[in-house]
Amino acid sequence: MANAPASPLGVYLEHLGKGELAYQFSPGANAAVFYPRVICPFTGRDDLQWRVSKGLGTVYATTVVTPVKGDPYNVVLIDVDEGFRMMSRVEDIAPLDVRIGMRVKFRVHAAEGDEPPYPVFTPSDAAP
Repeated sequence: MANAPASPLGVYLEHLGKGELAYQFSPGANAAVFYPRVICPFTGRDDLQWRVSKGLGTVYATTVVTPVKGDPYNVVLIDVDEGFRMMSRVEDIAPLDVRIGMRVKFRVHAAEGDEPPYPVFTPSDAAP
């Protein structure tokens, strides 16, 4: 199956491995599509194109999870400037200091063991 196309998730993870936040774009809907998929959720067509985000966004919502064991951490929804929303977390800041409307920038949390790399965000000085 060497000629089989890579899965959308595989392409997404390849981009993360290169330090890039990739997303798909639907020309028929003229809209960003995220999480990676085979078929556009707006048009039902399979003509999705891959694009790479500039990695800037705004915190749409945030909450703090306080596990029984371990340190508290935040879970956030980020409105990425290219027009899609994704769940992630904001690092390099205390979980309770993350605020709705805060500008953030993307970075990759490196793969560990069997876990693939994943996107996280850090506070940004960029203006909205």
